Amino acid sequence: MHTTERSDEHLVKEFIDGSQNAFNLLMNRHREKVYSYIFYLVKDADSAQDVFQDTFFKVINTLKSGSYKEEGKFIQWVMRIAHNLVIDLFRKGKKFPTIESNDENDVFNFLDFSEPSVEDLMISDQISYNVRRLVDQLPPEQKEVLIMRHYMDMSFKDIADRTDVSINTALGRMRYAIINLRKMIKGKESVLMR
Repeated sequence: MHTTERSDEHLVKEFIDGSQNAFNLLMNRHREKVYSYIFYLVKDADSAQDVFQDTFFKVINTLKSGSYKEEGKFIQWVMRIAHNLVIDLFRKGKKFPTIESNDENDVFNFLDFSEPSVEDLMISDQISYNVRRLVDQLPPEQKEVLIMRHYMDMSFKDIADRTDVSINTALGRMRYAIINLRKMIKGKESVLMR
């Protein structure tokens, strides 16, 4: 079985069984989505990086302690952890929750340190910033559905339940959000390409 074909659940099991490489694969698979979601909410690179690291501390500790319950998609669980840590951050007035680590469960024992270049990071940050600015211009109900679907990886049924609308309404809002984003991008291509 090729690495790219292994499901998150399979990689979680491998990691619990002792494969640090399985965790690296999981983290690399979801790093961009988790970080982008956090950055979108906190709007600060340093704060986003801190919350991102705390998120994966919690993920590692929960998996290693055996208290992880597979109740849906792994990424949705990780996004809930990230979301809760962002809420904690704002409740504490930007004071970060501290998560204890020890030598056995230290996140730095599991991270792949092949860092992207400075240029890659700058480009990625600029793209995230530009997309966030465009998303902020959407009507509130379209923005809400887009964030829940893309950043929180929620199903349209869950989005409909959370926003108290029908699935068709949630789908329609997502469709209009995409149409509006495309129009805005076409109108601002020169800005986005700089």
